Amino acid sequence: MKLHASSTQQYQTVTGYDASGVEINAEHFGYSLIVMPETAPRAWDVTRFEDLTETHFEQILADAPDVVILGTGERQRFVHPKLTAALTMRRIGVECMDSQAACRTYNILMGEGRKVTLALILPATLPAAQTVTAGTPA
Repeated sequence: MKLHASSTQQYQTVTGYDASGVEINAEHFGYSLIVMPETAPRAWDVTRFEDLTETHFEQILADAPDVVILGTGERQRFVHPKLTAALTMRRIGVECMDSQAACRTYNILMGEGRKVTLALILPATLPAAQTVTAGTPA
């Protein structure tokens, strides 16, 4: 019997990340973005956690995900509930975690067929570092 690896190219998968950005299907992105399994990654107009507004989360609401994974940078930070109120009112969960954990969690949920959104805050300028494969612990 021949075994074939299932192709996930139709899905947006995090294939790596480092201090300069994230790779989605081996394509590097060096800016904040919103990623969903079946939609091409798109720029997200936020460069610092402190700059998040309700409007940023309303952009995500338009996609009607089941859960939002918010990557907050090198360390886990929590958003004020008033910023995510529009999502919470529609029973959309929002989980905050450091960006590496967010990328791993997104891949797991996406692989389970969940309608998940990865909202990743990436500063425009960061020092270069070695890429870590998204499936391995940091």
